[in-house]
Amino acid sequence: MKAIFSTIKIQVNEKIYVKDPETSVLGKNIIKQSIFLIEEIGFDNFTFRKLGAKINSNESSIYRYFENKHKLLLYLSSWYWSWMEYKLILATTNIDDPFEKLRKAITVVTEKIEDDLATEYINESILNKIIIAEFTKTLHTKEVDEENKEGFFLIYKRVINRLVELITAVNPEYKYAKSLASSIIEGALHQHFLRDHLKTITNCNEEISPTDFYIDLLENLLKNK
Repeated sequence: MKAIFSTIKIQVNEKIYVKDPETSVLGKNIIKQSIFLIEEIGFDNFTFRKLGAKINSNESSIYRYFENKHKLLLYLSSWYWSWMEYKLILATTNIDDPFEKLRKAITVVTEKIEDDLATEYINESILNKIIIAEFTKTLHTKEVDEENKEGFFLIYKRVINRLVELITAVNPEYKYAKSLASSIIEGALHQHFLRDHLKTITNCNEEISPTDFYIDLLENLLKNK
């Protein structure tokens, strides 16, 4: 995968940023250190001033890349879902059996994320923790409809629609493929959160993963129809 990712540029809507952070050393450092800082103190406590202190740069230098911290979180989430889409494509290529293809896709979008060494300035394992804890904050805003029109969530929706296609391939008669696919994506994040913080209201634990739960759900829901 490292060789493949070295030739791929993760796509993020250019309207999210003022200047593409991938075009400079400072920009990449802003992304790298923002991930560590958000994971450490949480998005609510995160500020550009604190990030500037962490990277030994003026707060104003960060504003040259992002209008505000909401746009930075949108960038991180868009990068994450774009990376996830590439993982989905690679994992499901050359698999003929529809359910095995779906099983592989479910594993990709629900499993515990390890850092991908092919992306030197982004730690995907830590970014995944941010997505689990903070992703809904990109959606639950008054501006969500306008931002959706601008295409800010296009990559996220594309990942869900890839799952829709795989679900439909397994069972074309199933009427709720879109709701199921979006529930899997959102639900997997929530199950990881519950497993880490509210253990008494989930069956997921050290032995049972969210992946186990969703594969079992799909086997009973789709294959037994």
